[in-house]
Amino acid sequence: MRKNVSSLLLILFLCTQAVCGQAKYVFYFIGDGMGVNQINATEVYLSAIKGGGRGSASLLFTSFPSASFVTTYSANSDVTDSAASGTALATGTKTNNGFLGITPDNEPLETIAEKAKKAGKKVGIASTVPVNHATPAAFYGHQKDRSMYYEISQDLIKSGFDFFGGASFYNRDVKYDGTKVPDIFPLIEQAGYKLAKGYADYKADGGKSAKLILLPEKWDTPDAIPYAIDRRDNDLTLKQITEAAIETLMKDNKKGFFVMLEGGRIDWGAHGNDAATAIREIIDFDEAIAVAYEFYKKHPKETLIVITADHDTGGITVGRGSLNISYLQYQKQSQDELTKALADMVKSKNGKASWEDVKKLLGERMGLWKNVPVNWENEKILRDAYESTIARNKEITDENLYSTNSLMAAKAKEVLNSVARLAWGTGSHSGGYVPVFAIGVGQEYFTHKIDNTDIPKIIEKVARY
Repeated sequence: MRKNVSSLLLILFLCTQAVCGQAKYVFYFIGDGMGVNQINATEVYLSAIKGGGRGSASLLFTSFPSASFVTTYSANSDVTDSAASGTALATGTKTNNGFLGITPDNEPLETIAEKAKKAGKKVGIASTVPVNHATPAAFYGHQKDRSMYYEISQDLIKSGFDFFGGASFYNRDVKYDGTKVPDIFPLIEQAGYKLAKGYADYKADGGKSAKLILLPEKWDTPDAIPYAIDRRDNDLTLKQITEAAIETLMKDNKKGFFVMLEGGRIDWGAHGNDAATAIREIIDFDEAIAVAYEFYKKHPKETLIVITADHDTGGITVGRGSLNISYLQYQKQSQDELTKALADMVKSKNGKASWEDVKKLLGERMGLWKNVPVNWENEKILRDAYESTIARNKEITDENLYSTNSLMAAKAKEVLNSVARLAWGTGSHSGGYVPVFAIGVGQEYFTHKIDNTDIPKIIEKVARY
């Protein structure tokens, strides 16, 4: 690895402006938790539901001319967390799990976003999860614990970056030690940021604001932007955030920009081993990348788009023999929303929901029995869950890192995964390789195995920060 990295840096050093050009506009997309097998599962799914046969459909970003795979270990673990991996992707330096923008010795690290700002570029950071969550925060935050959300929000203000987008903020008025402090929103506005509360609010502003933070309409709650599978008409999307980022960063700008955009809920779906939900998130991520690609086509000699992931989540296994992955199309909501739907149904039945009531709901929301065959073994799994919970008015939950679901919802998801012939190795992160794809200026440096710390170093050289 050291030999490969040394050779890469030598090539980059020898690269001249005349030969290699310069990336004036940089898009850095991070699919949180998006391992190689998750991308493969998504393309198998697309091929199956579009009717073209095996290998007939692909995501836009997998067609980019440069592609390889990336190692993700942190300074103190073979399996990284998002803070350490985000720091590696933002600074080119390994750190310990839980650390954000600092070395294992607690020394602050300069991020590629900060270097871009110093170089006169406009800078944007956005995600589908809270703006002060680990991955977006790694590009502007410098804290010893990723859970120091209020302190991270103060780092955001100090950064002076031009655009932020995401699902509000964790711990808006309380510090890490529990001390009550002023709400961060007025402090953000005092720093000159316009808070756009929903895409319609942003469009109504007409791009007048030089510094913008785009939040959902329900901006006062720190929950993530809804999963693509659960989306309603007025929900903010990563595609819209990408459009707003480009418009904001291009305003009165002759020097270019750097923008990091994270598909944060791929990871959340994978923590719950919810295959249909995670796959829909990757498709949604691809749609945001398509916005950047349209920009690239207008500025092909000045733009670099890089797509990678901070780590794999779940260790998904694609197939036991021939897949039945098309059955996932009949899942109409995440297991989180299915949990709510089951609770509402039981409540509507005054706590006396029958097995037939449950089967009807699972048919409507998951396709089970209605579109998806359920053998006697799987029906027993579901019936046992019903008998031990709903039939007894007893609550048994299934927990993952980001949600707590009913046992009934969790078992329905597991049965659908099983029928589709998908399996998961863990409900946490794995040490598996993640991908990197690139198109544009400097794409030639993403064609061999690299470490996550190499990516920002390459971008920095190509963009000359």
